Amino acid sequence: MKNTVFSLTGAEISHFLLAMGFLLATAHLLGFLAEKIFIPRVIGEVAAGLVLGPTLLGHFFPDAFNWLFLGFPMEDKLFGLLYQFGLLMLMFTSGLKFQTRFNKDDLKLTSGLVIGATIPAFIVGWFAADLFNITPYLGTANNPLAMKIVIAVSIAITSIPVISKIFNDLGIMHTRFAKIVVACAGVHDILLWVALGFATAIASQGSVFTVGSAFKSVGISVGFIIGTFVLGYFLFKKMTIVKQNLLFRASNLGYFLFIMFILASVAGSLHVETIFGALLAGIIAKVALPKGVSERVEQSVSNISFSWFIPIYFATVGLQLDLVRHFNPLFFLVYLLFATLTQTLAVYLSSRAMKQDHFTSFNLGVAINDRGGPGIVLSSVAYTAGIINQEFFAILVMLALVTSWMPGTWLRIVVNKGWRLMPGDENLVPHKINEDDKIKSINQSV
Repeated sequence: MKNTVFSLTGAEISHFLLAMGFLLATAHLLGFLAEKIFIPRVIGEVAAGLVLGPTLLGHFFPDAFNWLFLGFPMEDKLFGLLYQFGLLMLMFTSGLKFQTRFNKDDLKLTSGLVIGATIPAFIVGWFAADLFNITPYLGTANNPLAMKIVIAVSIAITSIPVISKIFNDLGIMHTRFAKIVVACAGVHDILLWVALGFATAIASQGSVFTVGSAFKSVGISVGFIIGTFVLGYFLFKKMTIVKQNLLFRASNLGYFLFIMFILASVAGSLHVETIFGALLAGIIAKVALPKGVSERVEQSVSNISFSWFIPIYFATVGLQLDLVRHFNPLFFLVYLLFATLTQTLAVYLSSRAMKQDHFTSFNLGVAINDRGGPGIVLSSVAYTAGIINQEFFAILVMLALVTSWMPGTWLRIVVNKGWRLMPGDENLVPHKINEDDKIKSINQSV
C-alpha cells in the first residue's frame, strides 16, 4: 500500500501563505475603507479580488497574477478549499441570525411579506427570462430551465448577513423593523434555496427534467429540511448542554462546527446543496438553544468567520471575475433596474396590503431588496454547477453588490433624519459602538 503524505513542500506552503496573506490583508483593508465611506464591507472584500485578480492585476500584469495565485499546480485547489469553507461559514452565521420571537402582529406581517415578496418576484423573474436573451449566458450544463430558475431566484433573494451588518452599524438591530426584515430574509431564502437545489439537480450531468424528477428533487429537499429540523431540534435541545456531552464540554465551538460539517455532508450526499446543511445547522442552533448559549455560539463563529474565512470567500469571488473581458455594462444596468424595481415593488405592495403606511412600505422594500451574500452565493453555486457562464456570473455578483449599497445609504438617511422606520420604532435611539469606542475598550482591558 502506498504511503499517504498529507503535506505540501516548504516552497509551496510559503508561496500559498504569501498569496493568501496578500488577499486577506487587501480584503480587510478595502472592507474597512468601504465602511468608512458608508459602503457595506462585502463590497470592499470583493473589490480586493478585483484588484488582485484578472480585472486589474491580471489585466495589466498577467505574469504577476499567475505567479501569485497559480504559482504551483495545486494552488488554485487550495484557494477553492478556503472558498468552500468560507461559503459554509457564511451560511452558518446566516442561520444563527434567524429571528424566532414574534408577537401576533409581527408574525402576521412577516408571513404576509414572505408570501408577497417571494412568489410574485419569483414568477416575474421566471417569465422575464423569456424576455432577456439568455442563450449567450448559458453555462457548460446548457440547461435553459435551470437558468430560468436561477434568474427567478436572483430577483427574489435577500441577504441576511449584509442587511444585519447594516442594521448593526446603524445601531437599529434592536428595532421592530430590523426583526421583521431579517425574519423575512431568512424564511424566503430557505424557499429559494430549495428552488436552487432543484436547478442544480436538473443541471447535473445526465439529469433530464420530468415531473417525477421535479417531485423527487423538491421532495428530498423538503424532507431534508423537515427531518433536520425535527431531529436536530430534539438533539440540540436534549443533548447539547448535558454533562455527558464530552465534545461540547471539550469545545463549544468545535461541537457546533462538527454538527455543521455533518449536516453539510449529508445534504451533499442527498444532492441537496451543502450550503443548505450549514444554513439549517445555524437556524436549529438559534431556535433550540437557550438565548445565552446561541449568542455565545454566534459570537464565537463570527470571530473566526469574519476575520478569515468569509473575507477570503468574497475576495476569491472577486478573483474569479474579469470585468474587462467578461462583463456587459449595458445588460447589467437593465438587469439591475428590472430586479430592483420588481423586488421593491413586490414588497411595497404586499406591505400596503397588510395596512402599512407608504413610508414603512418603501423602507421595507428597500431593505428586503438587499441581495448581498446570498446573491453572491447564488452566483457562485450556479457558476460552479455550469448553469451560467462567467459573464452572467459577473452580472449576478455585481447585482448583489450594488443592491447591498442601496439599503445602507437610504436607511442611514432615515436614521440620521430621525424619521420613523415603521410603527413601533418611534423615538428611536440607535444602539451602536463606533471604532474609537472599541479601541478604547481594548486598551482598557490590556
